[in-house]
Amino acid sequence: MVIYLLCSLDRSNIGNAKILNAEAGHSLMQNVGITNDQYLTALMIFFVSYTLFETPSNYMLKRFRPSRWIAFLMFSWGAMTMILGGIRNFGGLVAVRFLLGMFEAGLFPGMVYVLTFWYRPEERALRIALILASATLGGAFGGAIAYGVGKMDGLHGLQAWRYLFLIEGAPSCAGAILVWFFFPDYPETVRWLSAGERELATERIKGVASLGHHRITWAEAKATLQDYRLYVHYLTYITISVPFSSMSLFSPTIVAGLGYKGLDAQLFTVPPYAIAFVITVTVAWISDKYEKRSLGTSISMMIAGACFIVEGALPSESFKLRYVFFIIALSFSFACIPPLLSWLTANLRTTGASTLGVPLNVSIGQVGQIIGVYIYKSNESPGYPTGHYTNAGFLLVGSLAVLGLRVMYIRRNKRLEPGERRWRL
Repeated sequence: MVIYLLCSLDRSNIGNAKILNAEAGHSLMQNVGITNDQYLTALMIFFVSYTLFETPSNYMLKRFRPSRWIAFLMFSWGAMTMILGGIRNFGGLVAVRFLLGMFEAGLFPGMVYVLTFWYRPEERALRIALILASATLGGAFGGAIAYGVGKMDGLHGLQAWRYLFLIEGAPSCAGAILVWFFFPDYPETVRWLSAGERELATERIKGVASLGHHRITWAEAKATLQDYRLYVHYLTYITISVPFSSMSLFSPTIVAGLGYKGLDAQLFTVPPYAIAFVITVTVAWISDKYEKRSLGTSISMMIAGACFIVEGALPSESFKLRYVFFIIALSFSFACIPPLLSWLTANLRTTGASTLGVPLNVSIGQVGQIIGVYIYKSNESPGYPTGHYTNAGFLLVGSLAVLGLRVMYIRRNKRLEPGERRWRL
C-alpha cells in the first residue's frame, strides 16, 4: 500500500502544482510559461510511455524477482519526480513526464501480478482494493501536503510547486532501499517463513494461482493472446480508466470550480479521497466475500455514472450539492476497479496468462486514461459538463459490458461437466 501511495502521489501531484499559488502568479503553468494545451500534452505523454512499458516491465519483474525490479522502479520514479522540481521549460516537462511514466508503468500491474503468487482468487479483490485505495489516500495526502507546501512559496527563492515535487519524490527514493531488502518475492523462496510454512503456502494456492518458479512458455503466451474473452475485459477496463485518470489529474481543478479558491482548493480535495478509500475497500470486501465481483463492479459503475450525469446537469452555482455528488462519483469510480481486476485474475488459469493478461489489461486501459486527460476543458469552468457527461457515458457503457461478460461466464459454466473448474463470477 505504501509503495503505491507514493507512486500515486508522484504521478498526480502535477495536478496540484498546476494551480498551486496561481493567485500569486507562481503556479507551474505560470512559471514554466506553458499553455493549457501544452499542459495537457505533458499529461498525455506520461500515458504513452506508461502503455509502452507495462507489459515488458511485468516480464522483467519475473526475470529479476519482484523485490529487485520494484525497488529499481521506485527509486527511478522518485528521482524523476524530484527532477520535475527543476524544470524550466515545456521540453523539460514533457521529457521528464515521459520518463516518469516509463518507470511507474510496471508498478500497478506488477503488484496485481505478485498477488497471484500469494493469494487464492477469492482473496484478491480486497487486497487489490487496499493497493488501489492507497491511491485515494495519495489524493487525500496530496491535497493536504500541497496546502502546507503552498505556504513555502518564495522560500530561498523557489516557488512552492518546486518544493512539492522535491518533497514528494524523496520518500520514493528512500523507500526503494527498504523494498530491495525486505519485499517478499515468492512464498516458495521467502526467508521469513520456515520450510514447513513455505510448503503450506505453496500447497494452499496450487492449481488456482501463479507459481514463482514457473517459466512462461510460448504456448501459454499464444493462448492468452488469442483468447477473445480477455479482450472484452481489456475494453471494459478502458471505460473505468477514463474517470480514474480525469479524477486523479483534475480533482484540484474541479474542486476550484466548485467555489473553493487558492489553497482551499487543495484542502477540499482531501474529504472526497478519504471517503473513496472507505467505499473502495468496502465494495471489494463484499465482492470477495460473496463471490460477486462482476456485480460489485457493475453496480459501482452505475452509481458513479448516474452521479456524473447529475453533476453535469446541476447549475454551476449549486456548489454544495455538486460537491456531494462529486464525492460519490469519485468514490464509486475508484471502487469499481479492484473487483474488476480481481475477476480478471481469477479467470487467468496459468502463470503465463497472468504474466501477460494483467499488464495487457492495464496497458490497453491507458487509452481511457489518455481520453481522461482531455475531457475537462478549461473554457467550461466551473461546470465542466463535457468532462462529467463523458465520464458518465463510459461508466454506463462499461457497466453493461460487465453484465454481458457475466452472462457469458454463466453460460460457459452451464456447459461444464461435473468436477470441471468453473469460471468465477
